[in-house]
Amino acid sequence: MINIFRGLGEAVALLWQTGHLLPHVFRQKKKLYEQLYEIGNASLLMVCILSFFIGGVLVLQMGPVLADRSLLNYLGGIVGYSIVREFAPVMMSILIAGRIGSAMAGEIGSMQVFDEIAALRTLNINPIEYLVLPRLVAITLGLPMLVLFAVLAGWLGGAMVSSLNQRIHVGPQAFFEDLREVVKLGDLLRGLFKTFVFAVCIGTICCHQGLVTTGGPRGIGRAATRAVVLSIVMIVLADYVLSRFLMLVEK
Repeated sequence: MINIFRGLGEAVALLWQTGHLLPHVFRQKKKLYEQLYEIGNASLLMVCILSFFIGGVLVLQMGPVLADRSLLNYLGGIVGYSIVREFAPVMMSILIAGRIGSAMAGEIGSMQVFDEIAALRTLNINPIEYLVLPRLVAITLGLPMLVLFAVLAGWLGGAMVSSLNQRIHVGPQAFFEDLREVVKLGDLLRGLFKTFVFAVCIGTICCHQGLVTTGGPRGIGRAATRAVVLSIVMIVLADYVLSRFLMLVEK
């Protein structure tokens, strides 16, 4: 338990130090662009495919239930709302935690194990500014943009399945008309706000786990695994807290 609180305190301290270095982010613009490419462009296709099928599965699961109750007119709004407020932010954050977060922890962890970070300090280079800052900024910019594409892909997948499935058979026009009535701009902004918080959690936890890596190659693997697990746990916990907070704000 003491180790948990110690690790939490160290992660918060790392986030605080990184925040103070934000004005210097463009000193590391090359590394920032590299991380943005890795997070954004290299993950875009996978994000769209995953979200497309999430939208389709939601329609397959809810469509027959709504059809039995003569509520198919509400299918587009229910699916669109659930994607923009919950499924896209949470599922895409978990995906990026596994794909990008593990890479962050592994890269920084290997540098820590093989004394490259000590060499940076010897050269009077701040490792937080050089390693953590561009990664944290890149993920907080890249993940919300990925979620925007995920939302659109999820809506498209839901509309396509609802129009092709004979038991449901809700046309794209009816699907998107109900979606437009239910989903407002504020819902999208709240989903993006949650995504921003998730991105900060992922970046901070994964970079921290990399910086405290010990034990050689096996330690690097453990750090990457621990970073992903902790990130997913934090995403789920933060999702509940943020959802409750946003419900109170909306009243």
